[in-house]
This record gives sequence, C-alpha cells and structure tokens, in this order.
Amino acid sequence: MNRAAPSTAATSDASRLGSLLREWRAARRLSQLDLALDAGVSARHLSCVETGKSQPSRDMIARLADALDMPLRERNALLVAAGYAPRYPETALATPELAQVRRAIEFILAQQEPYPAFVLNRHWDVLMANAAAMRVNAFVMHGRTSAHTNMIRQIFDPDDLRAAVDNWEEVAGDLIRHLHGEIAAAPSDTAARELLDEVLAFPGVPARWRLRDVEAAPTPLLTTVLRRDEHRLRFFSTITTFGTPRDVTLEELRIECCFPVDEATAALCRRLAKDAG
Repeated sequence: MNRAAPSTAATSDASRLGSLLREWRAARRLSQLDLALDAGVSARHLSCVETGKSQPSRDMIARLADALDMPLRERNALLVAAGYAPRYPETALATPELAQVRRAIEFILAQQEPYPAFVLNRHWDVLMANAAAMRVNAFVMHGRTSAHTNMIRQIFDPDDLRAAVDNWEEVAGDLIRHLHGEIAAAPSDTAARELLDEVLAFPGVPARWRLRDVEAAPTPLLTTVLRRDEHRLRFFSTITTFGTPRDVTLEELRIECCFPVDEATAALCRRLAKDAG
C-alpha cells in the first residue's frame, strides 16, 4: 500500500515553522544545541522539528518560545506555523474588554498636562495623545497638522515635524538605532523592516544609518529640542509599559511622557495651556 503524501498546506506549515525557528535562533545567536539545552529538549528532536520531520507539541512550542524570549505576537505566529491556534488574544484598545486599561491610560495622559504624552504601538503609530502634545506640535509647526500618524515618519519627513527638530540628527539617529534593534530582536516583523526602508529613503538621511551599528546602543536619556522662531522647547522622555501582559495589544503599548528640561520650556507649556483654555 502506498503511503499518502503529506498535504501541501502541512508541508508549507512545517517549512514556515523551521524557518521561524532558524531566524529566531540566529537573532539570539543560539545554535541548535544551545536552544535545545535551554528549552529542555533533545537536539535531535529540535533538528527534526526544524526540518519538518517531527510535529512539536504545544508544550514544546511554549518552551522554545520561552528560551528564545519571544514576544506574544511572535509566539502566536510560531503556534500557527506549528498547526495550532494562537494562544494570546489581540484586543483592540477601544473594546469593552480593555476599558479599565484605557481609563488608566487616559488618567496618565491627563496627569501629564501641561506637558506632552503619547500612546504608541510597536511601530511608533500614535494611538492616543493628550491635549498638550497637540498644542506643542501645533505651536512648532505654525498651526499645520501633521501628515502622518506615525512618530518616526513625522520625525523623518522634511515637510513634517522634522523641520522643527533642532537636534534632528541626534533624535533621528537614536530612533534608527531603536528600529534596527527591534528588527534584530524580532526578525519576522516585516512591517518594521518596511518602515525602516521607507524612512531611510527620505532626503538627507545619512547612508551609514542603513546598517545597524551593533556597538552603538540607544541613548538612555535623550533630549529632544523643538524650535519655533526664537523659542526652544527642550524635553526628555520616559517610557511606561505594562508588566506581564497576556494580551498582544497590551504588550506592545508604550506610553511616552515628555518632561521639560528647563524652566523656559515649562513656562511656555503652561502659557500654551492657558491660551488654549
């Protein structure tokens, strides 16, 4: 009796799973043996999983994901590639399930007044912002509205916020290092790669930024200087994330709060709030 050939879909899934595991091992600089030891499985079994000769259990997928320190979105992708349903939900921020979380975020944004604060996702899309953020942007852009809802595009587009960033090369270079780092940490994130290619194509972007500088870590405390005429607004930022999230959306949310570096910046923010009121 002839044995039935594996279906095209099953073969494709096995190939995708092996490809994902190899990509993540390369990103974490782990050999097959290293990963097998960290995950508590045999190197032979792992080799068979990567080549599609063996079907891993959900438990094995979880152990491999833990050993690779994979984000929740990528863990779901690994499960799907292995033929299983995703484990972690991705709930829209506006849904009733995240109402308490949204109220907490709104409270943080309100408490940051009269200084800017934003809610960003993993690709720097601005999901929410307080009134101070909109006032400051409108002030430095002479009342113009940004053409982008993505912070990196705003910073890199010469016709957008970039024109108002006094220390543009320092700020943009730091963002590029972050973006390169996130791509290296999540090799299957094609959207991040596309964003990097897009912003590198803007005019005036140094050619050296096309390659990741592994020796240069992102600046731990960066001052962003915005200008309008004789005015200079100087801010440093803090990033808040949710601890031990069990939802893809929550894991990827970042709340960026901007604080004035000097009294002149603080006074101008207070004045803008008073004039708006």
